[in-house]
Amino acid sequence: MGTSRHRTLPHARRFAMLSAATITGLTLALGTVSAPAQAQSLVPQSEDEAKSMIEDRQAEDSDSLNRSNVPESVSVEDAKAAVDKSDEISTADVEYAAALEDLPDSGVPEDFYQTPDQLPEENGGVVKQTPSKFYVDPIKLIEHNAKSTTYMYKTTDEKGTARAATATLLTPEGAEGDAKDAVVISPGTQGIADKCAPSRQMAMGTEYEGISVTSALAAKRPVLVVDYVGLGTEGAHSYLNRVEEGRSVLDAAKAVQNVEGSTINEDTKLQLRGYSQGGHATTAALELADDWAPDLSLASASAGAVPTDLYKTVSGLSSMQTGLLLYGVSSFADQADVDLTEFLNQEGLDRVESASNQCTIEAVLSNAFLDTSTLTKDGSSFQDLVQEKFMDVADKQRLGDAEIPDIPVLVNHSRLDDVVPFELGKELASKWCDAGHKVAFEGNLGPTHIGGYIASLPRVELFTNRTFDGKAPVDSCWRL
Repeated sequence: MGTSRHRTLPHARRFAMLSAATITGLTLALGTVSAPAQAQSLVPQSEDEAKSMIEDRQAEDSDSLNRSNVPESVSVEDAKAAVDKSDEISTADVEYAAALEDLPDSGVPEDFYQTPDQLPEENGGVVKQTPSKFYVDPIKLIEHNAKSTTYMYKTTDEKGTARAATATLLTPEGAEGDAKDAVVISPGTQGIADKCAPSRQMAMGTEYEGISVTSALAAKRPVLVVDYVGLGTEGAHSYLNRVEEGRSVLDAAKAVQNVEGSTINEDTKLQLRGYSQGGHATTAALELADDWAPDLSLASASAGAVPTDLYKTVSGLSSMQTGLLLYGVSSFADQADVDLTEFLNQEGLDRVESASNQCTIEAVLSNAFLDTSTLTKDGSSFQDLVQEKFMDVADKQRLGDAEIPDIPVLVNHSRLDDVVPFELGKELASKWCDAGHKVAFEGNLGPTHIGGYIASLPRVELFTNRTFDGKAPVDSCWRL
């Protein structure tokens, strides 16, 4: 891998096998745009396959460990002790746990994320910055050679309260002078806990958006990864809140111009990019851009698997995605000032609390196939709860009807998406076409929501290069 630095820990470790969580994480972190089919083969292709994978993981206990399935660098006794500490841990995790003591720190002091007493007056004002690290694997063997800087900036939440948010700037090795163009990545669903912020997970090598970041950096242009309000910093993260997501993205792009060492300035052409929640945030940023950040030099945007209608998205979620429903109910309750103790039983409250402290992969796997009707006092589903109590919140997050800047836009979506309905992506592209915009709509056959993400990357990079070069993308409006 020519764009990375390889670091060998005191004891060389390789995974003997992959747990479900590790499979998903490494697929997204280490997959490349040149081999999406290979990466997709590591992802469960059906609910039955995913369920079997999870059951295999949960079935493992310390009695199953012996010299034949424990890595050579770990004693059987230590392996058994590590497994006994968790109800859901595989032998692959033994290596990861064994490596933890030897891993370098993230490069970002914990107190960096604390909001100071005074914030700048202007949105997009830089509060502070610090060198950070970007590892592309969870064992931290591969540190990317891009210069990584995490910075804090001022933004404003939906209620008008000044908030501190963070983002990470990655500058390709050897970059000199002012950047001609740069990519701003809005990440997909991370979770709602501070530890799930992309800037934190990139430093731990567990950020699944690493594949998109690495793909963008390969073009030797700076990449900016946004954390969103309340991810990493104090205060709640309002999951899928269009105003706070959009402002986070735009203010991070304004702030990066004043980060020390940044090659991005007011003339640098920017592409906004995101998938899933990131597609939601990218679209929201486009809809807010003319009023909130009219001076940004936006050149194009790519929005993938955008949940433009949250109720339609929630209504179609299978029990495999209960973890996402737990995020939504927790965040929607905060935004609507609803007391969940009135509607959820004790198990439901415990599940919400637990998921609120888990990042995406862990939350999805630990709650897979959980029937949400078992979590409510009256036996109704979470979808019913959203319809009865949170429709006002969901409707406020609707996207696609507001005006956006007159720039080329790409909408990508898998026809086999099992999280966000394909019809929503096609509808968004059609609305932008009707408004007179230049729209490239790219459907793919990537299996599941994750597979669609991986399959879209080559097309996203081609679109990015063409629009930065001033070339018009293929116009799909005639066929929508």
